[in-house]
Amino acid sequence: MTGNPTLNQNTFTQFSAARGSEAMTVGGTVQKTAILLGLVILSASYTWDLYFTKSGASMSGWAMGGALGGFAIAMVTIFKKTWSPFTAPLYAICEGLFIGAISAIMEAQYHIVIQAVLLTFGTLAALLGAYQTGLIRASEPFKRGVIAATGGIAIAYFISFILGFFHIQVPFINGSGALGIAFSVVVVIVAALNLVIDFDFIEQGAKVGAPKYMEWYASFSLLVTLVWLYLEILRLLAKINRRN
Repeated sequence: MTGNPTLNQNTFTQFSAARGSEAMTVGGTVQKTAILLGLVILSASYTWDLYFTKSGASMSGWAMGGALGGFAIAMVTIFKKTWSPFTAPLYAICEGLFIGAISAIMEAQYHIVIQAVLLTFGTLAALLGAYQTGLIRASEPFKRGVIAATGGIAIAYFISFILGFFHIQVPFINGSGALGIAFSVVVVIVAALNLVIDFDFIEQGAKVGAPKYMEWYASFSLLVTLVWLYLEILRLLAKINRRN
């Protein structure tokens, strides 16, 4: 299993091995990931420019629309993997609109977006390098630990979301004190470790000869983790700036 909800231990076992050009490859997945990241950047640039060229135009609609649209498309993609060549790009566009809106607001307040982007891709590169050289492997104990931590974080966020309806704030999640910053550091670490599990699933998919369209699905799954990681880094940097 994996902490990423888009992947689990049965993701590839349901498929018969494909052959030749019809089979999933690591290289093909890398290409698809680059395409999705490009779509995220393009759509994020739109809402980013909209905010700064229209003197702080309201981003709530774009952020909400992108988030809800991305969630809906993600659910469709998870249950209809064969649609991923079409739904994965749509997900990337929606998430880009959401990220661009949130990033513009954060940049106006704290000037932290460049740092968040660099830290996100730096973390991706570092963990990919560590995975490829064997310094870190997705062993079963490793997976279980990351799954448990990811589940705990999801429960904490869900409880915080519900309490928000009653105007109750959870300090260690939303606060900028030492405990709040420590919580965000832990969440960033857990999000980053999910990348390792994603790398492992991509590698396993290529080994078993999963169908070619699974390159899009695997790229989509990796993008889900990257978006989460970026948002958590952004949240952490915002907390640090508020504390200062």
